[in-house]
Amino acid sequence: MRLIAYFGLLLVVLTTNNCRQAKPVVTQKPAPRPARPVTTAPAPQKQVAVKPATPKPIPPKVLVNAVDTLPFDDTPEQILAARGPIPPKREFRAVWVATVNNIDWPSKKGLPVADQQREIVAMFDQHQQMGLNAVVVQVRSAADAFYARGSEPWSEWLTGQQGLAPEPFYDPLEFMIDQAHGRGLEFHAWFNLDRATFSKTASVAPSNIVNRKPEWMLMYGGRKLFNLGIPAVRSYIAGIVANVVREYDVDGIHFDDYFYPYAEPGQVLRDDSTYKANSNGMSKPDWRRDNVTKLVKELRDSIRANKPWVKFGISPFGIWKNKSSDPEGSATNGGQAYYELYADTRKWVREGLIDYVVPQVYFSSEFSKVPYKTLVDWWTRNCTENCHLYIGHGAYRVGRGSERDPGWWRPTEFPDQMRYNRQQQVVKGSVFFSAKNLQINPLSIRDSLQTNFYRHPALIPTMKWLDSIPPLPPRDLKAAITSEGVELYWHESPEAQDGDIATSYVVYRFEGRKPHLRLDDPRYILAQCMGEASTRYIDKTADPKKKYVYVVTALDRLQNESREVIVRTP
Repeated sequence: MRLIAYFGLLLVVLTTNNCRQAKPVVTQKPAPRPARPVTTAPAPQKQVAVKPATPKPIPPKVLVNAVDTLPFDDTPEQILAARGPIPPKREFRAVWVATVNNIDWPSKKGLPVADQQREIVAMFDQHQQMGLNAVVVQVRSAADAFYARGSEPWSEWLTGQQGLAPEPFYDPLEFMIDQAHGRGLEFHAWFNLDRATFSKTASVAPSNIVNRKPEWMLMYGGRKLFNLGIPAVRSYIAGIVANVVREYDVDGIHFDDYFYPYAEPGQVLRDDSTYKANSNGMSKPDWRRDNVTKLVKELRDSIRANKPWVKFGISPFGIWKNKSSDPEGSATNGGQAYYELYADTRKWVREGLIDYVVPQVYFSSEFSKVPYKTLVDWWTRNCTENCHLYIGHGAYRVGRGSERDPGWWRPTEFPDQMRYNRQQQVVKGSVFFSAKNLQINPLSIRDSLQTNFYRHPALIPTMKWLDSIPPLPPRDLKAAITSEGVELYWHESPEAQDGDIATSYVVYRFEGRKPHLRLDDPRYILAQCMGEASTRYIDKTADPKKKYVYVVTALDRLQNESREVIVRTP
């Protein structure tokens, strides 16, 4: 296993040096920001290649003209079968990076800026090497901000005091987006929407909304929470999100399971006066659910109005309803998001209010009240074509079994969950909670991902309801034999019908003179060159004694793939 892991890491390192150089850590205060062109996330891929500063001149040793078509010979099926089942070419592979209470990043309050940046770089490097293709980073933990271009105060978990800017100055969100994109990772900005303060001892800046709008707050469990029954509160939250969508090159907006609070013994949420003023004849439970759904709609509309390609996802508590409460519920016996958090999660999916849902299925297969497979099955039956289903895994529970949920003691529980997901056509990926737990690697789950499930790269699933038009292919693909290996170079794709340009290029390699081109098989992907100007790749692993056919395709920001262009070595 160590040899396989070493080989996989070596391959990532080799491909990473072939297309584009990683961006350096910057701690200086940036210059005034010019008008920012609309950009999009590059396509994800395990073996991300990076672009050099200045392309080398192409040596004139051997030049091979590109061809549009080749007379392919069918490869015998038994040869393909001998290589094992084809892994998924498209799969969402993400991790939650929690900033609240310094769970994942930064490792402590007031960490020096250079150390904050080093931690992010090391974390994203590890995620890339594991084969992840997205990160979901918490940028608003409690009416605060991990970014500069916004109205809410700097987070205390960043600098140690709410409202205090980093020194030397930098914009953490911009830095993280650049670092993620440079590694082929989509960046989803994760917001908490219900907390205004985290605890009675939390640092609260004078500019915090709790001081400016105390009438918007409800006290519950020692925290100040936003009163979601007030229309102006919902608009305020949607406006905070819309600002980030406008100002930053995020790929997605993400919310967790906190809407109305989880019940605490002896606590009462006192929103009676708001209910009386705004209920319109609804019962209080229906009114609260309607408040949350209205907020979800307002969030969706604000995202679409600013950048219609930005994805919107929510990670709710795993159980919508138990079957004992509703015949359409799941065969489970646990807390219910519909009744306890006032979150009608199935409604959001069915009505297309969100682009993806990540139910938190933090249970083992042996947990009798909520068996893992039972809950996953329910979600597969209740998701629609216009909403992706990704499963939220409780990585923090691996190796921490209990009498109630003993399955987590088994080393096979986590890989069994991954295998089960891939048997379900509706399940299109996984998100893991959280980054720290993948780093700790309980029962070798990170190794299992890197050397097994995520050994081969995967593109992110497309969302045809957001963009169904593929980019145009690259032009004038050529190859040359050099002292470094086989060098491929091409011209950028022109604008597609919808005005999109290519944001990255995928390089495939097939062995032989007339191989059967299996573009559905990610095991043939050599690299992904990031950025529309990344139009050169050197295959340093090519055997000079062998003949190859290379294929290059273009991807747009929503991962639509162009038709292929082809070139072969002599």
